[in-house]
Amino acid sequence: MDQRWIELEQQMHRQGMDTLLITDPKHVYYLTGFLSNPHERFLGLLLKAGSEPVLFAPALDGEAAKAAIGSMELITHQDTEDPYLLLRQRLESDRPIGTFGLEKEYVTLDRYERLQEALQFSASADIGPSLREMRIRKSPEEIKRMRHAVKLIEQVLELSLKQIKEGVTENELVAEVEYQIRKLGADGPSFDSMVLFGEKTALPHGVPGERKLQSGDMIMFDIGVYANGYASDITRTFGFGELAAEQIKIYETVLAANEAAIAAIKPGVTFGSIDKAARDVIEAAGYGPYFNHRLGHGLGIDVHEFPSVHGQNELFLREGNVFTVEPGIYVPGVAGVRIEDDVTVTDSGVDVLTSFPKHLQYV
Repeated sequence: MDQRWIELEQQMHRQGMDTLLITDPKHVYYLTGFLSNPHERFLGLLLKAGSEPVLFAPALDGEAAKAAIGSMELITHQDTEDPYLLLRQRLESDRPIGTFGLEKEYVTLDRYERLQEALQFSASADIGPSLREMRIRKSPEEIKRMRHAVKLIEQVLELSLKQIKEGVTENELVAEVEYQIRKLGADGPSFDSMVLFGEKTALPHGVPGERKLQSGDMIMFDIGVYANGYASDITRTFGFGELAAEQIKIYETVLAANEAAIAAIKPGVTFGSIDKAARDVIEAAGYGPYFNHRLGHGLGIDVHEFPSVHGQNELFLREGNVFTVEPGIYVPGVAGVRIEDDVTVTDSGVDVLTSFPKHLQYV
């Protein structure tokens, strides 16, 4: 049995679960290799202590599921069938279900009530934290896939920069980014592509629109892709025309903060200390209040996943952790700068997956 299944069964035993149902499609993919978006249809991975896992999937995804999961048992359901009835039939035995494991963060109240009605379990427990803990350390194969996703988004960025000219709109560049994402063979963007100009760069999560590029603007790209089930996420900020002295100071401060955080990464230090390394640089330059978000986030099957890289996180870094380092300064009416890299922790330090130049570039 795959090591992930062994770890999962151990977690079930520790939490007293005799039956487990996983319904988050990303977790199903992590454990089986079957990646899908079932929309409103039922997708579930059933594991009963001492038994082999069973995948429940919509019939329209049956062939794709069969190709991905190999010899694992597969039960498909038509749109006219009740998947909860099929689940109950598959679990029928003389012994009632005791503690039923599920992902409480993902399961809706409606689905929970339907599962309770169908299975009549006596108690429930949350397997979500255990799955997040399993996913926090990436295998060499996972990191290989993420390197590929990073390579693709950096190619997208390089090609998109060629379309920059005075008067182009943010939306036009977003369209170019997403065209290149598909053209280069990625599965799609890993989040809503963001391109912002001028004063809008001071909005950490600004929405691209019809703002036209003008001389003296800063340009922020925050973009990523999914490729082979894994995400990349990169931010770079550029200058267009002649920048003001404070814009340049902000940029150089963010770059120094990014580099300080990366230099602090190694096994055994806390995620909070990495955040502090970047924040200290920004505060020393007088911009402390303008760095108003965490340093980064875990990266993998989800573009935002466990852990959150913030100042209060006392978890220790371990080899195989993959996360973003993205300090920023956002001064309303002046400029916003964010520089984001994807990194993985090695046995002795850090490997930066992103390689797109970080010095201030004018386009």
